[in-house]
Amino acid sequence: MNTTEERIVKSEYSELMEKSYIDYAMSVIVARALPDARDGLKPVQRRVLYDMKELGTSYDKPYRKCARIVGDTMGKYHPHGDSSIYESLVVMSQDFKKGQPLVDGHGNFGSIEGDGAAAMRYTEARLTKLAQEYYLGDLDKDVVNFVPNFDETEKEPEVLPVRVPNLLINGAEGIAVGMTTSIPTHNLAEVIEAVKATIKNPDITLDKLLQFVKGPDFPTGGVVINQAELYEIYRTGMGKIKLRGKVEIEKLKGGKEQIVITEIPYTMIGAGIGKFLQDVAALAESKKTNDIADISNMSSKEGIRIVIELKKGADAENIVNLLYKKTKLEDTFGVNMLAVSDLKPETMGLKSIIDHHIDFQFEICTRKYKNLLEKEQAKSEVQEGLIKACDCIDLIIEILRGSKNKEQVKKCLVNGETEGIQFKSAKSKKEAEKLLFTEKQADAILEMRLYRLIGLEIEALQKEHETTLKNIADYEDILNNYDSMARVIIKDLDKIKKEYGRDRRTLIENAEAAEIKEEPIKETAVCVLIDRFGYARAVEQGVYEKNQDAANEENRYIIKCMNTDKLCVFTDTGKQHLIKIADLPCGKFRDKGVPIDNVSAYNSAKEQIVNIEALNELINSKLLFATRGGMMKIVNGAEFDVSRRMIAATKLQEDDKVVCVARIRQEEQVVLETEQGIFLRFLLDEIPEKKKGAVGVIGIRMNPKDSVNKVHVISGGEDSITLYQEKEIHLNRLKISRRGSKGTKARI
Repeated sequence: MNTTEERIVKSEYSELMEKSYIDYAMSVIVARALPDARDGLKPVQRRVLYDMKELGTSYDKPYRKCARIVGDTMGKYHPHGDSSIYESLVVMSQDFKKGQPLVDGHGNFGSIEGDGAAAMRYTEARLTKLAQEYYLGDLDKDVVNFVPNFDETEKEPEVLPVRVPNLLINGAEGIAVGMTTSIPTHNLAEVIEAVKATIKNPDITLDKLLQFVKGPDFPTGGVVINQAELYEIYRTGMGKIKLRGKVEIEKLKGGKEQIVITEIPYTMIGAGIGKFLQDVAALAESKKTNDIADISNMSSKEGIRIVIELKKGADAENIVNLLYKKTKLEDTFGVNMLAVSDLKPETMGLKSIIDHHIDFQFEICTRKYKNLLEKEQAKSEVQEGLIKACDCIDLIIEILRGSKNKEQVKKCLVNGETEGIQFKSAKSKKEAEKLLFTEKQADAILEMRLYRLIGLEIEALQKEHETTLKNIADYEDILNNYDSMARVIIKDLDKIKKEYGRDRRTLIENAEAAEIKEEPIKETAVCVLIDRFGYARAVEQGVYEKNQDAANEENRYIIKCMNTDKLCVFTDTGKQHLIKIADLPCGKFRDKGVPIDNVSAYNSAKEQIVNIEALNELINSKLLFATRGGMMKIVNGAEFDVSRRMIAATKLQEDDKVVCVARIRQEEQVVLETEQGIFLRFLLDEIPEKKKGAVGVIGIRMNPKDSVNKVHVISGGEDSITLYQEKEIHLNRLKISRRGSKGTKARI
């Protein structure tokens, strides 16, 4: 019988969920998504680089299959799936994403135009020289802590001993739980100079630092146009950097010109280039400009070259400004310099990031030179013992020949114990009793080879000892003197700058906002044709009149208006979408239109069009709104003259939908028709005028399962007929009732 009592611990569910979610969030933040402020690497990047070092993929050795690297990393250090590991490896090899690539890729590692890398079984990689020497170089000197891996079968570095501010040089992007990081890349040479200046003057101001770090330096080049805002961005660690591509205007024969884009904004990397080409083509198709003759992408391995050919007499500068305003040739890079510091996420400014890096450099230098000092001190101890042994080598040989075993000799050398050892003379025994070597010295003497007794070898040993003593003095000076350690760090930084520094790629300036000279549109009468598939186009009214029969048969909406007007699209979800007539293609009768979805916020998958009206006609009219739930109201058309592309045209009750939006005259009547064949006729005067934000009043009282499906606006003197279940219903013969009553059932 089990005598152990079962204990049930009652806990508040919300508290458990809160604790569990916080634990999960912190795990994602610290162990997955955000870089460490010290080495500027996310855990997956750190693990990939360390594993490559362990596999021996040095820059001077043959490439290794990426599948091997990914598999080894996943099995030993990062058990979160191979896709994230390979993606990280690929990004670290792409020179168009990283300021300083850390992986040397061999094979198809993707392109700036968005082509993905080949599968890991086809590609190969190895470390770059920079990564091997200055990211992983001192791991054997106990400069960082090693921690157990996920299953405690291996050890991995808590952080890599990176010698440069990688957080700034290569930037970082990551999405955690409730927070993101987005750090732009910077110029290695500039950042190193800023670090040196901060080491020399820890109280340096941000203004002085910005004399060294001019701003971001993106691998794709481009132009930063809001230099005046960089101070605040680098002070707070947050803000928006405005980027433009680099544009040149080339003269052609015949007085023509072409716009050539040679550098793109960093945010356009990947699918953004294809999207840009589509946007430029759309500008020409939608008649936003008539000056673009052709566009072609001539980019190659040598660099970006996108050519936009212009028509003769075109204003090239104005077209460039149009591209800045209407395409991603001018874009925004959101900065949020968030990194993990002391196991906590922290938003850092430029000075804070550099301070964290310098503190880390002094920490790893202290550990490095302590380790080197201990090794030199141990070496000095042995060297002193060997030099001392050479001076009394005859006595040591006599001890060796007179001893029975190694332990006897060692006791004599260390403690002067002579018991059991046969000496040639009492004098030798007396001298042996004075010996006082250390344990390490005794071991070295016993392992010493006879050739070390040659005169030149003894002289070399003495010189080596002098070098060792000098190293000890140097290391002690470095460890005990801030200025000495600072000189060592600065010397390393100068070496890195000389070897890997390069000129800045991104220009920094204050540019004026792009202004477009828009030619006034010549006002003409047009007819907008919208077919049943939602494709819209405009034709001149004369063209419509010539093809009136075909137009009426093929199109659902035909709206006569001016080309400067706007269309108001009312949907069953109670929204109003505005479309400029100028945004619609205007040409021949048989030209193809554009989907309404493309020129407005209308979404044909989620809402249906109830009616479309020209805004200028609507302003001086009144609109009748009716819903499936039987709610009705009249709204002044002037309320829909707004600048926003989409607004709520009416307020709807839960699960209700708009079935009618119609322009009305006050003398008209209304007939409501329901799904179950109930008809209600009443005067339009009974419906009150309300604001567009109102729900309205009850038009008809229905059974719970019934709903309004049609609304007929009729004139009292005209005979209006509708079909219900294939039978004609004469609406003018229906009894006139009061609004809000139940109506009558149609007789079939």
